[in-house]
Amino acid sequence: MFVSDLAMEVLPNIHLIAMFTVTFTAVYRIKALIPLYVYVFLTGLYSGFAPWWVPYVYVWTVLWAVAMFLPKFKNPLIAATVYMAVCGLHGILFGVLYAPAQVLMFFGGDWSKMLPWILAGLPFDIAHCIGNIFAGILVLPLTKVLMKLPGAVVPKTTKE
Repeated sequence: MFVSDLAMEVLPNIHLIAMFTVTFTAVYRIKALIPLYVYVFLTGLYSGFAPWWVPYVYVWTVLWAVAMFLPKFKNPLIAATVYMAVCGLHGILFGVLYAPAQVLMFFGGDWSKMLPWILAGLPFDIAHCIGNIFAGILVLPLTKVLMKLPGAVVPKTTKE
């Protein structure tokens, strides 16, 4: 996760972290928190444990939690669509999820400044959303590959 983030650093807000988070959660369930927090820790170690890093502690956990509630789909088209939508939704909501920490750390708890901060970052969140949707295309094929490895958790299937 960390290496892919570094490799794609030249693209603003375009990366594979949501895709990896959803994929690892689909396959390893609660154990997906291990690579997720290794990524968060390495990001802080590499770039500095500055205030911008604090929301990383919870922003990615929200995506993991949403992915935990996703059932295993019988229909691959539905599965792929849902995975792409979840990744994209996290991208567009990234600024919203990040905003409370910003308000507390930089605006002294003045919640009236949160909406302008979110709106100012919206173009970046839109790019993040689009990138995550395209990265989300990889969730299903990678999940199928990882499910063949030891340690995978086979969730119950849904009725579609």
